Amino acid sequence: MSHIVTIQFTKAGKMYDFNAGSLELAAGDHVIVETERGVGVGQVMKPPVMRETTLSGSLTLVKRKATPEDMATVERITRKEQEAHRFCIERIVERSMPMKLVRVEYQFDCSKAVFFFTADGRVDFRDLVKDLAHTFHTRIEMRQIGVRDEAKMTGGIAICGRELCCSSFLREFQPVSVKMAKEQNLALNPNKISGQCGRLLCCLDYEYETYCCLRKNFPKSGKRIRTVNAVGVVDKINILTGNITLKLDDNKIIVIKRDEILGDGAPVTASEGAPIQTPPQAPPRTPERRPEQRRKQEKTSLETYNIAESARKSTPLPPAVPETSEAVAQPEVVKFGQQRKKNRSRKHGHRKQSDNSKPAPSTGA
Repeated sequence: MSHIVTIQFTKAGKMYDFNAGSLELAAGDHVIVETERGVGVGQVMKPPVMRETTLSGSLTLVKRKATPEDMATVERITRKEQEAHRFCIERIVERSMPMKLVRVEYQFDCSKAVFFFTADGRVDFRDLVKDLAHTFHTRIEMRQIGVRDEAKMTGGIAICGRELCCSSFLREFQPVSVKMAKEQNLALNPNKISGQCGRLLCCLDYEYETYCCLRKNFPKSGKRIRTVNAVGVVDKINILTGNITLKLDDNKIIVIKRDEILGDGAPVTASEGAPIQTPPQAPPRTPERRPEQRRKQEKTSLETYNIAESARKSTPLPPAVPETSEAVAQPEVVKFGQQRKKNRSRKHGHRKQSDNSKPAPSTGA
Protein backbone atom coordinates (compact mmCIF):
# COMPACT_ATOMS: atom_id res chain seq x y z
CA MET A 1 0.00 0.00 0.00
CA SER A 2 1.29 3.45 -0.93
CA HIS A 3 0.05 6.99 -1.44
CA ILE A 4 -0.72 7.50 -5.14
CA VAL A 5 -1.29 11.02 -6.43
CA THR A 6 -2.47 12.02 -9.93
CA ILE A 7 -0.67 14.95 -11.58
CA GLN A 8 -0.99 16.81 -14.89
CA PHE A 9 1.65 19.11 -16.45
CA THR A 10 -0.44 21.03 -18.99
CA LYS A 11 -4.09 22.04 -19.11
CA ALA A 12 -6.26 19.19 -20.37
CA GLY A 13 -3.12 17.11 -20.73
CA LYS A 14 -2.52 13.50 -19.82
CA MET A 15 -2.54 12.59 -16.15
CA TYR A 16 0.21 10.54 -14.54
CA ASP A 17 0.45 8.71 -11.23
CA PHE A 18 3.28 9.42 -8.80
CA ASN A 19 4.21 8.19 -5.38
CA ALA A 20 3.38 10.97 -2.92
CA GLY A 21 5.32 9.37 -0.06
CA SER A 22 4.63 11.16 3.21
CA LEU A 23 3.67 14.51 1.64
CA GLU A 24 0.29 16.00 2.48
CA LEU A 25 -1.11 17.19 -0.84
CA ALA A 26 -4.49 18.51 -1.95
CA ALA A 27 -6.13 19.02 -5.32
CA GLY A 28 -4.73 22.13 -7.04
CA ASP A 29 -1.31 22.09 -5.37
CA HIS A 30 1.85 22.39 -7.47
CA VAL A 31 4.70 19.92 -6.95
CA ILE A 32 8.19 19.35 -8.30
CA VAL A 33 8.70 15.92 -9.87
CA GLU A 34 11.34 14.13 -11.92
CA THR A 35 10.16 12.94 -15.36
CA GLU A 36 11.75 11.29 -18.35
CA ARG A 37 12.23 14.70 -19.98
CA GLY A 38 13.73 16.24 -16.84
CA VAL A 39 12.53 18.16 -13.81
CA GLY A 40 9.05 19.62 -14.20
CA VAL A 41 6.27 21.34 -12.31
CA GLY A 42 2.92 19.58 -12.14
CA GLN A 43 -0.49 20.25 -10.67
CA VAL A 44 -2.25 17.79 -8.39
CA MET A 45 -5.59 16.69 -9.86
CA LYS A 46 -6.56 14.06 -7.28
CA PRO A 47 -5.39 13.95 -3.66
CA PRO A 48 -3.23 11.02 -2.55
CA VAL A 49 -5.09 7.78 -1.87
CA MET A 50 -3.94 4.49 -0.42
CA ARG A 51 -3.87 2.06 -3.29
CA GLU A 52 -2.32 -1.34 -3.77
CA THR A 53 -0.81 -1.67 -7.19
CA THR A 54 1.89 -3.77 -8.78
CA LEU A 55 3.48 -0.65 -10.22
CA SER A 56 3.83 1.16 -6.91
CA GLY A 57 7.49 0.23 -6.64
CA SER A 58 8.28 1.65 -10.09
CA LEU A 59 6.41 4.94 -9.59
CA THR A 60 8.54 8.05 -9.30
CA LEU A 61 8.58 9.74 -5.93
CA VAL A 62 7.42 13.35 -5.71
CA LYS A 63 10.37 15.54 -4.74
CA ARG A 64 8.63 18.33 -2.87
CA LYS A 65 5.78 20.73 -2.84
CA ALA A 66 6.34 23.87 -4.96
CA THR A 67 7.35 26.98 -3.05
CA PRO A 68 6.70 30.66 -3.96
CA GLU A 69 10.26 30.83 -5.32
CA ASP A 70 9.49 27.89 -7.60
CA MET A 71 6.38 29.62 -8.91
CA ALA A 72 8.43 32.78 -9.59
CA THR A 73 10.87 30.65 -11.56
CA VAL A 74 7.95 29.27 -13.60
CA GLU A 75 6.88 32.82 -14.53
CA ARG A 76 10.43 33.70 -15.55
CA ILE A 77 10.60 30.57 -17.71
CA THR A 78 7.31 31.52 -19.37
CA ARG A 79 8.74 34.89 -20.49
CA LYS A 80 11.82 33.07 -21.77
CA GLU A 81 9.64 30.74 -23.82
CA GLN A 82 7.90 33.69 -25.46
CA GLU A 83 11.26 35.25 -26.36
CA ALA A 84 12.49 31.98 -27.86
CA HIS A 85 9.25 31.66 -29.82
CA ARG A 86 9.67 35.06 -31.46
CA PHE A 87 13.34 34.48 -32.26
CA CYS A 88 12.63 31.08 -33.84
CA ILE A 89 9.85 32.48 -36.03
CA GLU A 90 12.21 35.18 -37.34
CA ARG A 91 14.80 32.57 -38.31
CA ILE A 92 12.15 30.42 -40.00
CA VAL A 93 10.97 33.36 -42.10
CA GLU A 94 14.53 34.36 -43.04
CA ARG A 95 15.36 30.83 -44.22
CA SER A 96 11.93 30.34 -45.89
CA MET A 97 11.51 26.99 -44.21
CA PRO A 98 8.27 25.04 -44.88
CA MET A 99 7.30 24.67 -41.23
CA LYS A 100 5.07 26.37 -38.64
CA LEU A 101 6.21 26.89 -35.08
CA VAL A 102 3.49 26.13 -32.54
CA ARG A 103 4.98 26.32 -29.07
CA VAL A 104 8.21 26.38 -27.04
CA GLU A 105 8.59 24.63 -23.69
CA TYR A 106 11.51 24.97 -21.28
CA GLN A 107 12.31 22.48 -18.57
CA PHE A 108 12.12 23.72 -15.01
CA ASP A 109 15.91 23.66 -14.67
CA CYS A 110 16.37 25.23 -18.16
CA SER A 111 18.46 22.24 -19.25
CA LYS A 112 16.47 21.73 -22.45
CA ALA A 113 14.09 23.65 -24.71
CA VAL A 114 11.56 21.80 -26.87
CA PHE A 115 10.26 23.48 -30.05
CA PHE A 116 6.97 22.04 -31.36
CA PHE A 117 6.20 22.62 -35.05
CA THR A 118 3.98 21.33 -37.85
CA ALA A 119 4.95 20.60 -41.44
CA ASP A 120 3.62 18.69 -44.42
CA GLY A 121 6.76 16.59 -44.75
CA ARG A 122 10.28 16.25 -43.48
CA VAL A 123 12.19 19.48 -42.84
CA ASP A 124 15.95 20.00 -42.69
CA PHE A 125 16.32 22.19 -39.58
CA ARG A 126 19.99 21.55 -38.76
CA ASP A 127 21.02 25.16 -39.42
CA LEU A 128 18.08 26.41 -37.39
CA VAL A 129 19.09 24.27 -34.42
CA LYS A 130 22.63 25.71 -34.58
CA ASP A 131 21.26 29.28 -34.43
CA LEU A 132 19.00 28.44 -31.47
CA ALA A 133 21.73 26.65 -29.53
CA HIS A 134 24.19 29.51 -30.14
CA THR A 135 21.64 32.08 -28.92
CA PHE A 136 20.09 30.38 -25.86
CA HIS A 137 23.04 28.19 -24.79
CA THR A 138 20.93 25.16 -23.95
CA ARG A 139 19.98 21.84 -25.44
CA ILE A 140 17.54 22.22 -28.34
CA GLU A 141 14.97 19.59 -29.37
CA MET A 142 12.73 19.95 -32.43
CA ARG A 143 9.50 17.90 -32.32
CA GLN A 144 6.99 17.62 -35.15
CA ILE A 145 3.32 17.26 -34.13
CA GLY A 146 -0.04 16.83 -35.87
CA VAL A 147 -2.78 19.35 -36.57
CA ARG A 148 -4.92 18.13 -33.66
CA ASP A 149 -2.06 18.60 -31.20
CA GLU A 150 -1.54 22.05 -32.68
CA ALA A 151 -5.15 23.02 -31.97
CA LYS A 152 -4.84 21.64 -28.44
CA MET A 153 -1.73 23.76 -27.72
CA THR A 154 -3.00 26.89 -29.44
CA GLY A 155 -6.60 26.85 -28.19
CA GLY A 156 -9.47 28.91 -29.57
CA ILE A 157 -13.23 29.18 -29.96
CA ALA A 158 -15.16 26.44 -31.77
CA ILE A 159 -18.11 26.93 -34.15
CA CYS A 160 -20.48 26.25 -31.24
CA GLY A 161 -19.19 29.40 -29.47
CA ARG A 162 -17.38 27.59 -26.69
CA GLU A 163 -13.73 26.88 -26.04
CA LEU A 164 -12.23 24.00 -27.97
CA CYS A 165 -12.89 20.64 -26.33
CA CYS A 166 -9.31 19.49 -26.85
CA SER A 167 -7.87 22.51 -25.06
CA SER A 168 -10.42 22.63 -22.23
CA PHE A 169 -11.20 19.09 -21.01
CA LEU A 170 -10.53 16.47 -23.71
CA ARG A 171 -7.35 14.65 -22.70
CA GLU A 172 -7.15 12.01 -25.45
CA PHE A 173 -8.26 12.08 -29.06
CA GLN A 174 -10.79 9.50 -30.20
CA PRO A 175 -11.12 8.36 -33.85
CA VAL A 176 -13.97 10.15 -35.65
CA SER A 177 -15.49 9.03 -38.98
CA VAL A 178 -18.07 10.34 -41.44
CA LYS A 179 -20.34 7.45 -40.44
CA MET A 180 -20.96 9.22 -37.11
CA ALA A 181 -22.22 12.31 -38.92
CA LYS A 182 -24.48 10.23 -41.18
CA GLU A 183 -25.94 8.37 -38.19
CA GLN A 184 -26.94 11.70 -36.63
CA ASN A 185 -28.52 13.03 -39.87
CA LEU A 186 -26.04 15.91 -40.13
CA ALA A 187 -25.33 17.77 -43.34
CA LEU A 188 -22.10 16.44 -44.82
CA ASN A 189 -20.71 19.92 -45.31
CA PRO A 190 -16.97 20.08 -44.51
CA ASN A 191 -17.33 23.61 -43.15
CA LYS A 192 -19.95 22.49 -40.60
CA ILE A 193 -18.56 19.19 -39.41
CA SER A 194 -14.86 20.18 -39.31
CA GLY A 195 -13.10 21.82 -36.40
CA GLN A 196 -10.35 24.41 -36.14
CA CYS A 197 -7.74 21.77 -36.92
CA GLY A 198 -9.43 20.90 -40.23
CA ARG A 199 -10.41 17.41 -39.07
CA LEU A 200 -13.86 16.10 -38.13
CA LEU A 201 -15.34 17.52 -34.95
CA CYS A 202 -14.50 15.53 -31.82
CA CYS A 203 -18.03 16.15 -30.50
CA LEU A 204 -19.45 13.84 -33.20
CA ASP A 205 -18.38 10.95 -30.99
CA TYR A 206 -20.22 12.17 -27.89
CA GLU A 207 -23.78 11.16 -28.90
CA TYR A 208 -23.00 8.50 -31.50
CA GLU A 209 -23.79 5.56 -29.21
CA THR A 210 -27.04 7.19 -28.09
CA TYR A 211 -28.22 7.60 -31.68
CA CYS A 212 -27.32 3.97 -32.45
CA CYS A 213 -29.36 2.74 -29.47
CA LEU A 214 -32.40 4.88 -30.32
CA ARG A 215 -32.34 3.95 -33.99
CA LYS A 216 -32.90 0.28 -33.13
CA ASN A 217 -36.52 1.14 -32.20
CA PHE A 218 -37.23 2.76 -35.58
CA PRO A 219 -37.70 1.13 -38.99
CA LYS A 220 -35.02 1.66 -41.60
CA SER A 221 -35.43 4.15 -44.44
CA GLY A 222 -36.98 2.55 -47.50
CA LYS A 223 -38.88 -0.09 -45.51
CA ARG A 224 -42.59 -0.59 -46.02
CA ILE A 225 -44.70 -0.25 -42.88
CA ARG A 226 -48.40 -0.34 -42.09
CA THR A 227 -50.49 1.89 -39.84
CA VAL A 228 -54.21 2.03 -39.05
CA ASN A 229 -55.03 4.42 -41.90
CA ALA A 230 -52.24 4.05 -44.43
CA VAL A 231 -49.49 1.89 -45.83
CA GLY A 232 -46.29 3.42 -47.18
CA VAL A 233 -42.51 3.50 -47.35
CA VAL A 234 -40.34 5.20 -44.73
CA ASP A 235 -38.81 8.35 -46.22
CA LYS A 236 -37.26 10.18 -43.24
CA ILE A 237 -36.75 9.54 -39.53
CA ASN A 238 -36.33 12.09 -36.73
CA ILE A 239 -34.97 10.21 -33.73
CA LEU A 240 -35.16 13.15 -31.31
CA THR A 241 -38.83 13.96 -31.94
CA GLY A 242 -39.91 10.41 -32.82
CA ASN A 243 -41.55 11.49 -36.11
CA ILE A 244 -41.50 9.23 -39.17
CA THR A 245 -42.22 10.57 -42.66
CA LEU A 246 -44.11 8.11 -44.87
CA LYS A 247 -44.50 8.16 -48.63
CA LEU A 248 -47.76 6.51 -49.68
CA ASP A 249 -48.45 4.63 -52.89
CA ASP A 250 -50.08 7.74 -54.41
CA ASN A 251 -46.90 9.81 -53.64
CA LYS A 252 -48.60 11.53 -50.73
CA ILE A 253 -46.38 12.47 -47.76
CA ILE A 254 -47.62 12.05 -44.19
CA VAL A 255 -45.95 12.24 -40.76
CA ILE A 256 -46.70 9.66 -38.09
CA LYS A 257 -45.38 8.71 -34.65
CA ARG A 258 -43.46 5.60 -33.74
CA ASP A 259 -46.36 4.25 -31.68
CA GLU A 260 -48.73 4.32 -34.68
CA ILE A 261 -46.85 1.56 -36.51
CA LEU A 262 -48.73 -1.72 -36.48
CA GLY A 263 -46.01 -3.80 -38.03
CA ASP A 264 -42.68 -3.36 -39.74
CA GLY A 265 -42.64 -4.47 -43.35
CA ALA A 266 -46.30 -5.53 -43.39
CA PRO A 267 -47.45 -6.35 -46.96
CA VAL A 268 -50.42 -4.61 -48.57
CA THR A 269 -53.61 -6.65 -48.30
CA ALA A 270 -56.40 -6.82 -50.88
CA SER A 271 -58.71 -4.65 -48.75
CA GLU A 272 -56.11 -1.95 -48.13
CA GLY A 273 -54.76 -1.46 -51.63
CA ALA A 274 -54.17 -3.23 -54.90
CA PRO A 275 -54.86 -6.95 -54.98
CA ILE A 276 -51.98 -9.23 -54.36
CA GLN A 277 -50.81 -10.74 -57.61
CA THR A 278 -49.22 -14.14 -57.54
CA PRO A 279 -46.71 -14.96 -60.26
CA PRO A 280 -47.96 -17.45 -62.88
CA GLN A 281 -46.84 -20.99 -62.27
CA ALA A 282 -45.27 -23.00 -65.03
CA PRO A 283 -47.13 -26.21 -66.05
CA PRO A 284 -45.67 -29.45 -64.67
CA ARG A 285 -43.20 -31.14 -66.93
CA THR A 286 -44.05 -34.65 -68.09
CA PRO A 287 -41.33 -37.21 -68.81
CA GLU A 288 -40.52 -37.55 -72.49
CA ARG A 289 -41.66 -40.80 -73.99
CA ARG A 290 -39.71 -42.66 -76.66
CA PRO A 291 -41.34 -43.20 -80.05
CA GLU A 292 -42.73 -46.67 -80.78
CA GLN A 293 -40.50 -47.15 -83.80
CA ARG A 294 -37.35 -46.55 -81.81
CA ARG A 295 -38.31 -49.16 -79.24
CA LYS A 296 -39.08 -51.68 -82.03
CA GLN A 297 -35.70 -51.05 -83.60
CA GLU A 298 -33.91 -51.68 -80.30
CA LYS A 299 -35.88 -54.92 -79.83
CA THR A 300 -35.00 -56.12 -83.35
CA SER A 301 -31.31 -55.37 -82.82
CA LEU A 302 -31.28 -57.38 -79.59
CA GLU A 303 -32.94 -60.41 -81.26
CA THR A 304 -30.46 -60.26 -84.17
CA TYR A 305 -27.57 -60.23 -81.72
CA ASN A 306 -28.88 -63.31 -79.87
CA ILE A 307 -29.42 -65.27 -83.13
CA ALA A 308 -25.91 -64.48 -84.33
CA GLU A 309 -24.37 -65.56 -81.04
CA SER A 310 -26.22 -68.90 -81.04
CA ALA A 311 -25.20 -69.57 -84.67
CA ARG A 312 -21.56 -68.85 -83.94
CA LYS A 313 -21.48 -71.28 -81.01
CA SER A 314 -23.17 -74.13 -82.98
CA THR A 315 -20.88 -73.87 -86.08
CA PRO A 316 -17.86 -76.28 -85.97
CA LEU A 317 -14.37 -74.88 -86.17
CA PRO A 318 -12.79 -74.77 -89.70
CA PRO A 319 -9.92 -77.16 -90.64
CA ALA A 320 -6.34 -76.12 -90.14
CA VAL A 321 -4.84 -73.91 -92.81
CA PRO A 322 -1.35 -74.58 -94.22
CA GLU A 323 1.40 -72.09 -93.54
CA THR A 324 1.61 -70.99 -97.18
CA SER A 325 -1.93 -69.78 -97.20
CA GLU A 326 -2.83 -66.20 -96.38
CA ALA A 327 -4.16 -65.04 -93.07
CA VAL A 328 -7.61 -66.21 -92.28
CA ALA A 329 -10.18 -63.50 -92.20
CA GLN A 330 -11.56 -62.98 -88.68
CA PRO A 331 -15.29 -63.09 -88.22
CA GLU A 332 -16.92 -59.79 -87.55
CA VAL A 333 -18.23 -59.19 -84.09
CA VAL A 334 -21.72 -57.80 -83.96
CA LYS A 335 -21.98 -55.07 -81.37
CA PHE A 336 -25.00 -54.57 -79.21
CA GLY A 337 -27.63 -52.37 -80.83
CA GLN A 338 -26.31 -52.82 -84.43
CA GLN A 339 -27.79 -54.88 -87.30
CA ARG A 340 -25.74 -57.27 -89.37
CA LYS A 341 -24.96 -56.23 -92.95
CA LYS A 342 -26.95 -57.93 -95.63
CA ASN A 343 -25.74 -59.48 -98.91
CA ARG A 344 -22.58 -60.88 -97.42
CA SER A 345 -20.24 -62.85 -99.73
CA ARG A 346 -19.72 -65.62 -97.22
CA LYS A 347 -21.48 -67.30 -94.40
CA HIS A 348 -20.60 -66.76 -90.81
CA GLY A 349 -17.73 -68.96 -89.65
CA HIS A 350 -16.33 -69.85 -93.17
CA ARG A 351 -13.36 -68.25 -94.80
CA LYS A 352 -13.13 -67.15 -98.39
CA GLN A 353 -10.58 -68.99 -100.47
CA SER A 354 -7.90 -66.97 -102.12
CA ASP A 355 -7.50 -66.93 -105.90
CA ASN A 356 -3.88 -68.10 -105.72
CA SER A 357 -4.60 -70.99 -103.39
CA LYS A 358 -5.17 -74.47 -104.87
CA PRO A 359 -8.18 -76.62 -104.01
CA ALA A 360 -7.64 -79.30 -101.43
CA PRO A 361 -7.03 -82.84 -102.93
CA SER A 362 -10.01 -85.14 -102.88
CA THR A 363 -9.84 -88.20 -100.66
CA GLY A 364 -12.57 -90.07 -102.51
CA ALA A 365 -12.04 -92.96 -104.93
